[in-house]
Amino acid sequence: MDALDILTDLENVLPFFQPIFSADEHQVIGYEVLGRYYNGSEYISLGPFFHDSNIPEEYRTEVDQVVLKKALDRFLEVDEHLLIFINRDADLLMKGADDPFLEVLHEYEELGLSLNRYVLEISEANYKGELDQLDHFLNYLKTLGIKIAIDKLGHESSHLDRIGQLSPNILKVDLRALRSNRASQGFQDILYSLSLLARKIGATLLFENIEMVYQLQFAWKNGGRYYQGFYLHKPAKDFVDRNILKDKLKEEFHRFIAFEKKRIETLHQITESFQIRMQDLVSKYKKQEKYEEFLGSLTKELDSIAFRLYICDEDGFQVSPNLFKGDNEWVSQVEYMNKNWSWRPYFLENIHKMRLEKKGILSDVYSDIEIGDNIRTFSYPLSAKHYLFIDLSYAFLYDNDGLL
Repeated sequence: MDALDILTDLENVLPFFQPIFSADEHQVIGYEVLGRYYNGSEYISLGPFFHDSNIPEEYRTEVDQVVLKKALDRFLEVDEHLLIFINRDADLLMKGADDPFLEVLHEYEELGLSLNRYVLEISEANYKGELDQLDHFLNYLKTLGIKIAIDKLGHESSHLDRIGQLSPNILKVDLRALRSNRASQGFQDILYSLSLLARKIGATLLFENIEMVYQLQFAWKNGGRYYQGFYLHKPAKDFVDRNILKDKLKEEFHRFIAFEKKRIETLHQITESFQIRMQDLVSKYKKQEKYEEFLGSLTKELDSIAFRLYICDEDGFQVSPNLFKGDNEWVSQVEYMNKNWSWRPYFLENIHKMRLEKKGILSDVYSDIEIGDNIRTFSYPLSAKHYLFIDLSYAFLYDNDGLL
């Protein structure tokens, strides 16, 4: 794509609009503005043009402004509640390009486009300037009512340490790496962590590049309020009916809800089954006073499902060795005696819950630090002061629907 061809033919530089859908209303809540160039036979994305650092900044800024103005002309004609998502390069924004950008927004504000309808999408991945100056400018935009979205999260170059400091309104998560249900557990865990972070800072999650139903389900399950991608609708020259996917999304979400309810019920049944089994086993071996002897008896009963057992007191100090299954043989790891695990997330909270309810707890899936497998832990109250922990093997989880 020749930059001069575009600059001398701005008439054929056009905005395309990709709709963004909401989980709560099942409607289009806004559009991302994307640049296209019509070469006489097809519409070509201007993405490579805008990201080419060899093209002078003033050229890219000029074309960006043309796309923006043509897009805002169109927004004057539609529902006043639709959000307007605008991409901007952080470097251009901070090298004097912010003045014409704001001038355009203020110009259209006088025509009826409120500033609180704008969402500025910005990625800091390749930003070369001073972060403090960028923060100052973005915070200024927020005081005007403009929402800030941090883009390209989930991408390998994401600056996650910056999110809490900036407190953006929207976190935009890229799901390109999640193109099948075989995506790494580590990647899924990172996205799950992003959902927790968004909740902590009061940000909305927007999942982009949704290309298949599995990605939509993942986004829904992980707290996504807004969705965007080819599976839902491709960018187009024109706006669409706000309710174009209302019935489809309602049907899809109904299936997601049914699946999640079934999964929760399965986990509840498995937890109850463990509870009954442990009550029987504890009653059977309660006369064994030494914890290592007691755990040794349990290994014979739990050999097919567990790979590690140990006992802690109410403060998280380990009062027994680990009994660990390695190479099909159980071994005693006395070096774990007196180690404290209260620093683990939810440890003391779960101890308190078990003490009150006098019932065991089945953990979420997590990656074991030592063996690297995805596991779950079943915790069980032996008394008001001592608690049994049973680490369930990946093989057992894999063989039982709903545990992974």
